[in-house]
Amino acid sequence: MTKTLRLILGDQLNHQHSWFNKKDSNVTYIMMEVMQEQTYVKHHIQKIVGFFMAMRNFAEELTKENHQIIYYKLDDKNNLQNFKENIQQEIQNHSIEKFEYQLPDEYRLDEQIKNICKELDIKFAVYETEHFYTKREDVKDFFSGKKQYLMETFYRDMRKKHHILVTKDLEPFGDKWNFDHENRKKYDGKYPLKAPLLFKKDASDIVKLLDDKKVQHFGKIKPKEFPYPTSRKEALKILNYFCEELLPNFGRYEDAMLKEHHTLFHSCLSFSLNLKMISPKEVINQVIDTWQANKKEIDIAQVEGFVRQVIGWREYMRGIYWDQMPSFATKNYLNNDNDLPSWFWDGKVKMNCLKHCINNSLDYAYAHHIQRLMVIGNFALLIGAKPKEVDDWYLGVYADAVEWVQITNTRGMSQFADGGLIGSKPYVASANYINKMSNYCKGCSYDKDKRYGENACPFNSLYWNFYIKHEDKLKKNPRIGMMYRLIEKMEKSEIESILKQADIYLTNLNSL
Repeated sequence: MTKTLRLILGDQLNHQHSWFNKKDSNVTYIMMEVMQEQTYVKHHIQKIVGFFMAMRNFAEELTKENHQIIYYKLDDKNNLQNFKENIQQEIQNHSIEKFEYQLPDEYRLDEQIKNICKELDIKFAVYETEHFYTKREDVKDFFSGKKQYLMETFYRDMRKKHHILVTKDLEPFGDKWNFDHENRKKYDGKYPLKAPLLFKKDASDIVKLLDDKKVQHFGKIKPKEFPYPTSRKEALKILNYFCEELLPNFGRYEDAMLKEHHTLFHSCLSFSLNLKMISPKEVINQVIDTWQANKKEIDIAQVEGFVRQVIGWREYMRGIYWDQMPSFATKNYLNNDNDLPSWFWDGKVKMNCLKHCINNSLDYAYAHHIQRLMVIGNFALLIGAKPKEVDDWYLGVYADAVEWVQITNTRGMSQFADGGLIGSKPYVASANYINKMSNYCKGCSYDKDKRYGENACPFNSLYWNFYIKHEDKLKKNPRIGMMYRLIEKMEKSEIESILKQADIYLTNLNSL
């Protein structure tokens, strides 16, 4: 039998992969905590701890199932701190005759492992991760010959192809494909909020390890109360909790934000999904089964909104990533070149909305999609932040952030750096939107109703400044033509006051 070494990356913790269907004494799995993955971007400490703890749990479970495991901890003496040298070392030490790996979901690692294989003197083989509904190239093929990558058409095709929320005739349940208009309510207190399901585990040893190895990180952690699911068993508990307790109100409040509660009715499944501890298919199946068994308590809008995020947006973004990389990581359509304010890293900002969203991110390595897009990302776009800085912050701060889903959402949808490939218009908004969807504006140091003058909300002047500054690139966009018609009706003195106020804020970003 051929002696084989199989690589498992930190986001490939898929117990259901066909690799593990049988035990083979000639197959050895290798997993690694390496400095190369701690230094390409600065990560939130909870993200690093979550990955390490989940990886260790996975390796331990495989060992209990009698699979052969080589596991490099970050401080192991023989750890050469990068994938290439550790793989080469183990091939030599164990007289390995074949190397195998699953397709990485990050372009950087995909290129690195392909280059490692080119230098090998032994055979190698590549496998699918067996996690997603789609292959890497499916989105590219689906939109081949089309002018625009419209997610909605892809999403409907996915529903039909996989028979999800459709009739036998492939018509949508509820007679509509999309219930997005019903999923935009501010939290009104009609349904009680429930605490997120947390796992208070002791991560002190990993925190000490990171300190001993002088790993650079940011954010906060309670070492003895680590909250994230780091095993398949815990991930399934999160899924069950979402279906039983949160799904009935997920859709209607999925865009809402609240000072007092940072998760509302969100599933908090993205960390488990993106590390592949659970699969999108089993998540979708359980959500639909729960709805079908409880149709009196759960209406179709709650379920469709969630399904759209998982089989629509998630798969779509992955496909865009593999179609557009590596050039996507260099796109800067609006030529933005400002630095992010210092308070992105310490949360010391007076604006209530940003204070809550940034500190949620620093405290929990989590913020839900509207906090990420319409508060933090909105502000970064309005100030003309460098897309690379925005990418690095988002990739580092969120525990669920892996590049295939992060950069497409950040550089594409959030920062409009792709010029409209993913989002047909820039996702910018004034204080009016934030007040509409949250209670952040109440008690804020800034006045949500003022465009300029003392304590005027920065979002207001920066919003109009954005459209005026980028008129040459945006005015012909049919989705935002109304903004320019409004600008044309403004008095010249009004525009001058707005621009003056915006300039004051742009010059003093660290003091907001």
